[in-house]
Amino acid sequence: MKPAGDDQLAAARAWITSRADFFVAGRPIVVARAPGRLDVMGGIADYSGSLVLELPLAVATWVAVQGSDAPRLVIESSDAPDGRVTMPIEDIVPAAPLPYAEARVRLSRDPQRAWAAYIAGALVVLQHEHGHALRHGAKVLVRSDVPIGKGVSSSAALDVAALDALATLAGVRIDDRALALGAQTVENLVVGAPCGVMDQMTAACGRSGHLLELLCQPAEVVGHVAVPPELELFGIDSGIRHAVSGADYGSVRAAAFMGYRIVTATAGFAAREVGPGRVAIDDPQFRGYLANIPPDLWRERFRDAVPERMTGREFLERFGGSTDAATSIDGERSYSVRAAAEHPVLEHDRVRRFRALLADGAAGEDARIQLGQLMYESHASYSACGLGSDGTDRLVELCRAAGPAAGVYGAKITGGGSGGSIAVLAAAGKRAAIDAIAAQYRQETGREATIFAGSSPGARAFGINALELRA
Repeated sequence: MKPAGDDQLAAARAWITSRADFFVAGRPIVVARAPGRLDVMGGIADYSGSLVLELPLAVATWVAVQGSDAPRLVIESSDAPDGRVTMPIEDIVPAAPLPYAEARVRLSRDPQRAWAAYIAGALVVLQHEHGHALRHGAKVLVRSDVPIGKGVSSSAALDVAALDALATLAGVRIDDRALALGAQTVENLVVGAPCGVMDQMTAACGRSGHLLELLCQPAEVVGHVAVPPELELFGIDSGIRHAVSGADYGSVRAAAFMGYRIVTATAGFAAREVGPGRVAIDDPQFRGYLANIPPDLWRERFRDAVPERMTGREFLERFGGSTDAATSIDGERSYSVRAAAEHPVLEHDRVRRFRALLADGAAGEDARIQLGQLMYESHASYSACGLGSDGTDRLVELCRAAGPAAGVYGAKITGGGSGGSIAVLAAAGKRAAIDAIAAQYRQETGREATIFAGSSPGARAFGINALELRA
C-alpha cells in the first residue's frame, strides 16, 4: 500500500473519527480516495477510440470500508436521497454469479436506493471478473465533495474509490488499468450508464497538475502532460444538471456506433450477427474505432455515405445492429447519425494538435490562441451532435468575449454534455477574470456557477490506507 500525503491522511483520519458511531473500534478500516475530473479535450469521443486529455480535480470522493461479521452490506452517504442502504450479501454475490442484467434489476428496483449500485456493483464485478465472492459483511461510508450532475464525473470518482476499497478488503489485487475498466463495468452493466472509460481512468490513474493522455482503444495511458506554469485550467458549472445516463448522451453514443457500422459497410468489411441488435465486424483498417479514420478519408469517402438522420428501424433493417454492448437502438427514434459519427473523427485530430502544442510548452501567444480555438471547435461539434445547452453555450460565449486580452484563451463543454460544466483555458493568475465570467452568468441567469480549480492525484497515486479506531 502506498502512503497518501500527510494532509490527506489527516483529513481521512478526522472524517473516520467523526463517524465512530458507524464503525467498530479495533478493526481495520480501508480508505480509498478518487478525484473528479475536468474533461479538457476528447469528451464523448472516448467511446469511439479518441485520444483524450483529462485533468484530475482537487475535489474528490472518499470511501471507507470495514469488514463485518453480519452477512450484509451497509452503505451510508450523506449525499444520497436515502442516506443508508442495507442489503444481504447473498443478494449481491450468491454462490452462482448473477448475470449483470439481473444485478442491475435487483439494485435499481427502488429509485431512491439505486445510487447504492455504484458501490454494491463493485462486489458483482469482483465476482464476475476476478472470481472473488465476498462471504462476510461490510460497512461502507462515503463522503464526497465532487458535486453530482455538474459534468465533473462524480460517478466515476465514486465507483473507482468503492472498487479500490472493496477489492482491498477482499484481498484482490487489481492493477491500475483493471481498476478503471472494472469501475466502468459497474457503470455500464450494473448501473446501466453507457459511459466511456476516460472518467474512470482519470479517477484511477491521474497525476496532480497533469493532463492524463489516454488513448481509448480501449484504455491505454500514453502519458501525463504537464500543464505549463504559464497556463491554468478551470471548470465553471452551468447550474444545469448533467446525467451521463440521460437519453441525449445515450442516443448520441448509439448514433456514433450506427455511423461506424455504416462506414464499415461502405468499406466492404464483413459483419456477422452476435445477438439481437448486435453485430461483430471484421475491421482490419480502423480496428473498431471511428477515431482511426483520417479526417481527409472521412470527408472524401465516408461522410456522404452516412446519412444526416436515420430511424432506428431503418438502420436495423439495413445493417442488423451495432457493435456497442452499452446501448440499444430504438426503432421508433430518429438519430442524428452523421454528426455523431463525425465528432470523434475530427475530435481525435483536434486532441492530437492540442497535445502537440502543450508538449511544445505553448509559450507564445499564438500557440495559446490556437489551443483556445481547438476548444471552441470542440464545443461547436458537441452542439452539432445535439449535446449543447443554453447555459454552457452562454458561458462559452462569455469566455470568448473576455478573450486573450483578459487572459482567457478557450472554453468548451465537458464530458457527456447536455448541461454540466465547461472547461476554460486561461493564463496563470487570471482567476479574477474567471470569477467575473461566473458572476455575469449568475446575474443573467439566476443560476449558481461554481468554479472548479486545482488538481489532485488519482486513486492509485493516493494509495490505499488502513486506519483503525481505538477502543
